[in-house]
Amino acid sequence: MLVVFVIVLLVIIIALIVTNIRIVPQANAFVIERLGAYRGTWQVGLHVKIPLIDKVSKRISLKETVIDFPPQPVITKDNVTMKIDTVIYYQITDPMLYTYGVANPMAAIENLTATTLRNIIGELELDESLTSREIINSKIRIVLDEATDPWGIKINRVEVKNIMPPQDIQEAMEKQMRAEREKREAILRAEGEKQSAILIADGEKQSKILAAEADKQSAILAAEAARESAIKRAEGEAEAIRKIQEAEADAIRMVNESNPSKEVLTLRSLEAFQKAADGQATKIIIPSDIAGVAGLAGSIKEIVTDK
Repeated sequence: MLVVFVIVLLVIIIALIVTNIRIVPQANAFVIERLGAYRGTWQVGLHVKIPLIDKVSKRISLKETVIDFPPQPVITKDNVTMKIDTVIYYQITDPMLYTYGVANPMAAIENLTATTLRNIIGELELDESLTSREIINSKIRIVLDEATDPWGIKINRVEVKNIMPPQDIQEAMEKQMRAEREKREAILRAEGEKQSAILIADGEKQSKILAAEADKQSAILAAEAARESAIKRAEGEAEAIRKIQEAEADAIRMVNESNPSKEVLTLRSLEAFQKAADGQATKIIIPSDIAGVAGLAGSIKEIVTDK
């Protein structure tokens, strides 16, 4: 009987020990209370609590957490009512302060965010509030971070997710944006047409310049060709005249060197008169003694010189 009692007692002790072993995972913390009072904070690792005395009061995640608050109605400086919803990125840095610092931390942050947002937007006009999101985010984050520090909460970032003006203002803004887009489109179209016209004009100008250059080069080449042709033709005619004169001079020299008889000179003189009668010579000298050799030779020389 005693053995059974001991075994049962050991089983109960082991069960109590096993059921009171706790493992704290990464990025978590356990707040421990002993007899209802704060005893400590367990970090990552293996822990054992005293049965019936210690209690895990709160399991807290130390990861960065995102909370999205519903849209809050706000009024701008120029009395325009609109709704703004925000997103808060926060992280618990002190589990003990988070557990005992405030009853409902998220509700407290939401109310503080709404109050801060109303104060900031109330100092801005509608146009400023629509274009100053970074300023609004920064101001809200500074106020919330300072207010939540005693609660063991660190506000890392605040983002204004959406700004919703009244419906009539939205329609007016859309019309204005549409008009701006149409204006920019018209300006871009006009600029494109202007650039196109300039390019076409430049193209036509270059085409005319190239055509004029081509005509100029063609005229220069034609003139050069005509000049070369005239030079070649003149050189040919001069060469022909020189050849004729050389042939006639050679003929006279051969006649003089052959010491011809009177009859031969008379015959040559007759041939000379026959050529003169053809109309080639413009000046004919007939000696008084046509049969005289000297007179005949002088006549032939005058004919040659005249040519």
